[in-house]
Amino acid sequence: MARKALQALGLINAELSILIVNDSRMRGLNLMYRGKDRTTDVLAFSIKEGKYSDINPDILGDIVISANTAKMQAGEKGHGLYDEIALLLIHGILHLTGYDHERGKKEELRMRKKERELLKAVL
Repeated sequence: MARKALQALGLINAELSILIVNDSRMRGLNLMYRGKDRTTDVLAFSIKEGKYSDINPDILGDIVISANTAKMQAGEKGHGLYDEIALLLIHGILHLTGYDHERGKKEELRMRKKERELLKAVL
């Protein structure tokens, strides 16, 4: 699924790591790296930012997904866990490639549109 999303973005040789965790672990990561003492559904850690950003242009970074939160959100949205994880994975990939819905409404709309495009490409 990740490979298809990366190919749809034209990132044929790109690499990333994916970690699936529980809410407790996600809460710890969210607190450690974002200062937010609560769980979240997905975190993306870009290697393109910071001290070692130029080591390898094909390595994008890490995506962490909370299985507990994904399961809850899937139930709330009325679709399966696989579909929710696909959405969260795509969301994380977009963050690793420079999209950020927290930059404002225009960027949020741009990111949501790209999420829908990529979901069609991978599902």
